[in-house]
Parts: sequence; C-alpha cells; structure tokens
Amino acid sequence: MDKLEEIFSMQATLNRRIGVELEGLDEAEKTRWVLNYTRAMEQELAELVDSVPWKWWAKYQEFDEQNAKVEVVDLFHFLVSLAQVLGMTAEDVYDAYTKKNKVNHERQESGYSTKDESDSRHI
Repeated sequence: MDKLEEIFSMQATLNRRIGVELEGLDEAEKTRWVLNYTRAMEQELAELVDSVPWKWWAKYQEFDEQNAKVEVVDLFHFLVSLAQVLGMTAEDVYDAYTKKNKVNHERQESGYSTKDESDSRHI
C-alpha cells in the first residue's frame, strides 16, 4: 500500500470511528457532507492564516510555523474526507492530480492568456 492509499484508509477508519459513514450516500447526504467538509476546511484555512503575522498594525505577532504545519494536516484530513464523499480513491486523486498538473503546465506554456476550463473536462 502506498502512502496516499494508507492516508485514505486511515481517514476512512477515523471517519467510521466518529460515526461518519461516507459510502453509499444519496445525493442529499452527499451534498450535506460536501458542505460540512468545505466549511471545516474554511475554518482550518482561517486557523492557518492566524498562524501567520498578517495584521500589519499589530507588532505582537509571530509566525507560528509549527501550528501552520498542523493546520495543513488538518486541512488534508478534511480534503481526503471530501474526496471520499465524492467517491474518489487515492488512485483517483493521484490520476486526477497528474492530469490537472499537466493542464496547468500547458497553460503556463501557452501564456495562460485566456480562461478556458474546457481543457480540464477530461479529468
């Protein structure tokens, strides 16, 4: 088992432990969990922002790199759960990531002068 597959397995185990079963969801439940995980990620992003001294008017702030790392991992927990809600496996995520990464490189090579999302429809 590769590391990404192991992460997906660990997340599924954790979700079941806290009473969240993400397999076989109907559309309404899927919608609810997409929103739940998206909102949770928004909160984790806010906590990540708070790890960085972004308040230009406040002199007391320091960059809390350790906490920033923890928030990234928290985000990853919710992101993996979100992928699972959408029926994605670790392999699905890897495949989609590699395809999208190729598209992003192609966009950079072409100057990315226009927005055309049709180049991602195959992912």
